[in-house]
Amino acid sequence: MRNGRRDVRERERWLRWLPAALLVGAFVLDLLLLNNFSTFPLLAAAPVVAAPVLSLNGTITTGVAANVVGLLLVGLEREPTRADGTAFSSLVLLTVIAAGLNVQLTRDRQQLRTSREVAAVVQRAVLPDPPRRVGRLTVAARYEVAHTEAAIGGDLFAIHETPHGIRMLIADVRGKGLEAVRAVNALLGSFHEACLYRSDLPGVVRQLEERMRGDIDQASGTETESFATAVVAELAPDYSELRIAVRGHAAPLLVHDGRAVPLEPAVASLPLGLSVLGGGCGDAPDGDEVPVDRFALPAGATLVLYTDGINEARDADGTFFDLVPMLSRPFPPDPDVVLDAVLDAVFRHTGGALQDDAALFAVTLDADTAAPPERSAADGRLAS
Repeated sequence: MRNGRRDVRERERWLRWLPAALLVGAFVLDLLLLNNFSTFPLLAAAPVVAAPVLSLNGTITTGVAANVVGLLLVGLEREPTRADGTAFSSLVLLTVIAAGLNVQLTRDRQQLRTSREVAAVVQRAVLPDPPRRVGRLTVAARYEVAHTEAAIGGDLFAIHETPHGIRMLIADVRGKGLEAVRAVNALLGSFHEACLYRSDLPGVVRQLEERMRGDIDQASGTETESFATAVVAELAPDYSELRIAVRGHAAPLLVHDGRAVPLEPAVASLPLGLSVLGGGCGDAPDGDEVPVDRFALPAGATLVLYTDGINEARDADGTFFDLVPMLSRPFPPDPDVVLDAVLDAVFRHTGGALQDDAALFAVTLDADTAAPPERSAADGRLAS
């Protein structure tokens, strides 16, 4: 399976040959048309085209080569004229302009690369890689920074083994930069604390909601409009039941036996930080209930959680990426394989660049684990 980023690099390599192609094309056309058609525009375009795709030396070399080709063509066909002198002077000037453009583009690219490297380092410090194994689960995670962005995003994931089961979180905080970093740190710290001291999944969600609301109440400016979509999941200590609370986030997918099934919530819930709009932590009448859906996680199945950088990734026509058909085929019981397949597919879909940061988190239950309780064939929801 080819990676979309590799396709982009291949296209970039082909573009590096474009200046040379213009020079060769100008030379061949001029000879074929016996000077009945001026190929000077092609020669003039070569150094300008070289500026964004070649180095400074390559750009200057292309300009010199354009002058040499022009002089050669004039020498083969006729005596030089005053007009030729003007044309070649213009070509020299274009080469100088192209060299200056190349220097500026190189400086801008270096600054952007440095910003992205700094953002990536901070991101790794805030969001370290999860452990490879947690209980009977094999764990994998990916974080992809949007190519057009250098700011730190608000995507996060975490997993903790507790006496109450294995708890997982994936969330997407509104915004980027320092505001997002503060919110990510707050949610990760609150989730870690809740995993230690909260005995049930609704309690974990309530603590995350309280922390998000507390940060918003103390904030100013645009931070007062912050919120976070999230999926909080809990796998029972005996692996018999998967409990999921979805807070305005894309539903996770259960990948098993060649099918990808969205684990949609029965009751919609607002994102973290927006409970005041619904009267409480949940959307239930009493305002305190947190809707939790229960599913089975079969042995060998993979649970895939992701942020909207994946499902809202668009192709050139504006069509959103759909994970379900892409994951509806046989996969080995390995979350790394599943996530690599998702990223390959989404990069092909978008042409190699994401429009927004994307986090993916997946766990696979060991295939030798005892079979879970009976579940419905439709969506894996546990039978009542």
